[in-house]
Amino acid sequence: MKVFYGNSNPALAQRICEVLGIEPGHAQVKRFSDGEIWVEIEENVRGKDVFVLQSICYPANENLMELLIMMDALKRASPRRITAVIPYYGYARQDRKSKPRTPISAKLVADLLTTAGANRILTIDLHSDQIQGFFNIPVDNLSALLVFMKYIKENIKDDLIIVSPDVGGVKRVNEYAERLNKQIAIVVKRRPAPNVSEAMYVVGDVKGKTAIIIDDIVDTAGTIKQAVQALLENGAKEVYAFCTHPVLSGNAYKNIEFSNIKELIVTDTIPLLKMSPKIKVISVAELLAEAIKRIHEEKSVSVLFKQV
Repeated sequence: MKVFYGNSNPALAQRICEVLGIEPGHAQVKRFSDGEIWVEIEENVRGKDVFVLQSICYPANENLMELLIMMDALKRASPRRITAVIPYYGYARQDRKSKPRTPISAKLVADLLTTAGANRILTIDLHSDQIQGFFNIPVDNLSALLVFMKYIKENIKDDLIIVSPDVGGVKRVNEYAERLNKQIAIVVKRRPAPNVSEAMYVVGDVKGKTAIIIDDIVDTAGTIKQAVQALLENGAKEVYAFCTHPVLSGNAYKNIEFSNIKELIVTDTIPLLKMSPKIKVISVAELLAEAIKRIHEEKSVSVLFKQV
């Protein structure tokens, strides 16, 4: 087994290798003066089971192209298998035609990854489950539920209610509610423009309870800020938010700082550009390492969903 990584999230890749007890694969990833990416794999991978870790986060186009070129270089060196480990699958929110003459970019990315040489995909909390169907190769879509549930049980002891920040996230929230044996609530909102959300009203009784918002992505944090305010106005005692992928673009840090959120808990699928006293990061290194180990040993990955 060999684990290589690009420049999007080296800290997470190194933690994964530490958990696995192996040295990262040696590769050079450079840029020519005109910006073109150049890759050289500096060790023999013939017949090896190769894993390439790269999040498609900011700068998304650079990191995606880097991943594609790394896999092309590896494919031409005759490994046994290439697994693309993509903690954050960028372009996932473009998963359908929302208007006439618009792309389905998540499908295009799937085609690019397969063409570049991926034999398998390992990721965490895809924005929509149907993206797995964009591939004709195996896709293991892990869940941050495993690490978030542990944190909730150990650190948040009050009377809880699990909250979806929109109608589309109800399925995700139900998984947490069932395991915690708690009720759910929904913040119903409308979105007048991209990256602009307006919280409207809360469905469910949150009065006197500690509200836990569950989401897969926090981008500008506008939705989180308004959801927190709506919950508090409806009587919630305090509000936590758990989001797998901290995209945190635009005014995200400002929105978090000036919100009444108790704490925003995220994972390290995307490295933070800066820290905030209201943001706590939980690593998914052990989860990904265990999945990589199971894939390499041809064992079931689905067992990871039953451990909480």
